[in-house]
Amino acid sequence: MACIGELLEEREAGKTFDVCFKQMKAFADNITDWKNVVIAYEPVWAIGTGKVASPEQAQEVHAAVRDWLKTNVSADVASTVRIIYGGSVNAANCAELAKKEDIDGFLVGGASLKGPDFATICNSVTSKKVTA
Repeated sequence: MACIGELLEEREAGKTFDVCFKQMKAFADNITDWKNVVIAYEPVWAIGTGKVASPEQAQEVHAAVRDWLKTNVSADVASTVRIIYGGSVNAANCAELAKKEDIDGFLVGGASLKGPDFATICNSVTSKKVTA
């Protein structure tokens, strides 16, 4: 699991991509086989706060990370690696996040402790393409 994400100050300063790409480079410099790697975009400002990136904001970062992989690793890795979202996902916001093309699933924190909510989150991504 390769977790990336920015601080609130970095997002507000327009540095989200710079921060995430720097983190991706650190992983790419040390990973030779990407087949078992899952990337989780988890904005630091969303961890345990109840704040969540809008579906559009999350998709924008996921798409940019996929493009970064295509340019800096390979087109094959970019098309097969799973990129999941982990910023305060819950039963109320998972369906809209799951609709986004480049969001392949979720890294669930506190909501995983609530059985019915966790089931809702899991079911929100069952129709997504999952690569093995």
